[in-house]
Amino acid sequence: MQQTTNTILMVRPENFRMNEQTAVNNYYQKVLDGILPETVNVRAQNEFDAYVEKLRGVGVDVIVVKDKVETDTPDAIFPNNWVSFHENGDVGLYPMFAENRRLERREDILNILEEKGFQINDIIDYTSAEEEHVFLEGTGSVVLDRMNRIAYCALSPRADEDLFIEFCEDFEYMPVIFTANQTINGNRNPIYHTNVMMCVAETFAVICLSSIDDKKERKNVIKHLKESGKEIIDITEDQVKQFAGNMLQVKGFNNERYLVMSQAAFDSLTKAQIQTLEKHNKILSSSLDTIEACGGGSARCMMAEVFLPKN
Repeated sequence: MQQTTNTILMVRPENFRMNEQTAVNNYYQKVLDGILPETVNVRAQNEFDAYVEKLRGVGVDVIVVKDKVETDTPDAIFPNNWVSFHENGDVGLYPMFAENRRLERREDILNILEEKGFQINDIIDYTSAEEEHVFLEGTGSVVLDRMNRIAYCALSPRADEDLFIEFCEDFEYMPVIFTANQTINGNRNPIYHTNVMMCVAETFAVICLSSIDDKKERKNVIKHLKESGKEIIDITEDQVKQFAGNMLQVKGFNNERYLVMSQAAFDSLTKAQIQTLEKHNKILSSSLDTIEACGGGSARCMMAEVFLPKN
């Protein structure tokens, strides 16, 4: 099993803005005062295009699909929440917390991949859980160690424990369950997505251990990471706020490994952290300030990894 892929699906925004339906439990979102919505959208498009160009520049195969103008999908730029692609040809479709995010799921995107020669054998669809108000938002809620078949999940209003266990049974992963918190106005509240506080790569993991308040849970996460041979790079809660947990390792030209992150995430890292990361792979960063501020998501959220077999 591969942990990293050279092929990434990305959705170019058409109606990007702060999504009021997700802001209720995504504490990273902000309203940019005094900036017209059209300006926000154009800035997001510019950041998106520059980011895609950087990825393609190092040899990542980026499949760009445009968001639909006619749907109100301000978060379409984050496709990894509604779909996941697997080496055996399986596709996972996921139940989304925000009603307007459910419109992001598009069959035509799966058709585009098939037209490009990717093989889809089976679609495992969890979306009916929305009727029960139960959610699991793809590889936002679930961080996969594909090589070792371990799935990490920080429980939150967007990550249901029973559904996560069902996912692990269907896709044959061992579940590692915990709660990750952040301090909001003096209270400890669940971090909305696991991939905001942790990233698992081939030989290392970036994780905010201090966000896991329960010592037993924290020990259990550390145990699984160490037993699967990962060097642990611990980040602070302040670094999480700069999206330093929201990274993804990808393959470029000649299978060269790159750790992809936003400029804000990179700028938040210490010299020692950067040196440790650069032992494992090169770092690629791109400015995503508008997308991070309004969308409350960053570099990793924008990439849906394509592991499907080719015909």
